Amino acid sequence: MDQTFPHASGSIELAPGVVAPTAAVRIQFARSSGPGGQNVNKLNTKAELWVPIEAIIGLTNRAKERLRTLAGVGRMTADDQIHLRAESERSQEANRQEVFDRLRQLIIAARIEPKVRRKTKPSRAAKERRLQSKKRRGAIKAHRRSTSDD
Repeated sequence: MDQTFPHASGSIELAPGVVAPTAAVRIQFARSSGPGGQNVNKLNTKAELWVPIEAIIGLTNRAKERLRTLAGVGRMTADDQIHLRAESERSQEANRQEVFDRLRQLIIAARIEPKVRRKTKPSRAAKERRLQSKKRRGAIKAHRRSTSDD
């Protein structure tokens, strides 16, 4: 199943359980600088995709914030849209699929809630073992010193 085709409801499935209205997703094709021989000079094979983050349905606000972070400065526009481009393939359709695949990977990564790190203290026994180890090591080094006063 190709998830980039519009659904009957007028939306595009970007990732499992995540959709965006068809009107909000803008895709544009241009001349590519990638492989393709003479096709590079004749055909518009580069695919560019713009999706406003707020138009994405199915992500929590925290996930949208993670998506902004994952997209980074280079892929975020001033008006809060993700801008992706693909020109590595020779055909327009392959580049279109590639750009949607990249968006899907970003969304899937953004949906993963990072585990909260809980601070822990070393136990009293662990502190004691550490100090005993340091004392043993110091004793070994002290034994290496010369004790003769010749």
